[in-house]
Amino acid sequence: MPTYTTVLSIAGSDSSAGAGIQADLKTFAALCCYGCSVITSVTAQNTLGVQAVYDLPLSIVRAQFNSILNDIKIDAVKIGMLSNAQMVETVADCLQSSSLKHVVLDTVFKSTTGATLLDEAGIDAMKTKLFPLCDLIIPNVPEAEILLGGQTIERNTMRDSVVRLGLEYDTSFLLKGGHLEGHDSKDYLFMDTNRDVHQFAAPTIETKNTHGTGCTLSSAIAAHLAKGHSLEKAITLSKAYITQAIGAAKNLQLGQGSGPVHHFFNFW
Repeated sequence: MPTYTTVLSIAGSDSSAGAGIQADLKTFAALCCYGCSVITSVTAQNTLGVQAVYDLPLSIVRAQFNSILNDIKIDAVKIGMLSNAQMVETVADCLQSSSLKHVVLDTVFKSTTGATLLDEAGIDAMKTKLFPLCDLIIPNVPEAEILLGGQTIERNTMRDSVVRLGLEYDTSFLLKGGHLEGHDSKDYLFMDTNRDVHQFAAPTIETKNTHGTGCTLSSAIAAHLAKGHSLEKAITLSKAYITQAIGAAKNLQLGQGSGPVHHFFNFW
């Protein structure tokens, strides 16, 4: 009997549905995958910012994970918002007790609007407990600067910075360049298997609707890995998808602040 291609998202809930679990599930569906979820936190959030965060009990997070794994075969995993060190350690314990493949970590330290979503202790736990269990880690420039001890990253140092990240943490990294000014958005991949570096470029789109771009890109990569693509091919396809999703949402209005990308541009 045919089976679904499945992706599990471990992340927080966004009540405005532009980021977090909701954006992940939309992305999986748009890319013809079946999405499952482990919700870590519930946020009161809209296009203007994050107003409140409630972290679910660790026992409930673990129960969600076990419930899914005891019944459903998962082809890839995307990890997003983990709100504190204890949450990071719980998710790491869950992963360590499983044999899941294609684990993609979006290092969510802050929201698009600047709200802190993971404190220093949580970042330290992520580096020591979770990084070794991941196949790909995806920081933006501000997050990468934290991971490199405060080093400033410029457009002309991105390649060297992603190599430093990969060698220091001994895994593959995709360093996103969307926070840096320029006519194009360049991301750099360091592959820990052969220490190759690949560049992915797309035109910069002038728009305020960028809520959930990181969630969407990382979820798309996980979906394409679940479908059997190589890491480089998965990123190439996902970069094209997020670029089109941003472009399709450029002239759409939702809320008063930073609106979401258009996950289903292919279907409307």
